[in-house]
Amino acid sequence: MIEQLGQVMLYVDNQDQAKTFWTEKMGFLVIADEDNGMRAITISPTEGAQTTIVLHDKQVIAKMQPELNLKTPSLLFYSSQLDELYEKLKGLNVTVGEMVTMPFGKVFNFADDENNYFAILEN
Repeated sequence: MIEQLGQVMLYVDNQDQAKTFWTEKMGFLVIADEDNGMRAITISPTEGAQTTIVLHDKQVIAKMQPELNLKTPSLLFYSSQLDELYEKLKGLNVTVGEMVTMPFGKVFNFADDENNYFAILEN
């Protein structure tokens, strides 16, 4: 029921510095720079790329979800059957977080057997 890898969430100490690095040195494009209560800068190697990188403020994410490993990027998957997938993973005894409604949609986290956390967003 996971249909696509949508984003790689990169947790950074300084979003503006990271944005400058990725755009000026690596040639990425800024797709969006939004602040809906939590700033997220979406960058992409090309216009129309299926997978993007989102630069998140590490300290903000740590306060929101202290269980996340913020030393490595996290993957954000997309699913059009989010509720069904949520229930399926719970039934398989996968560690899942609460279903949360964010300004950009419904999302939940899940962990693999090594406690690496990932997220799934309703698309």
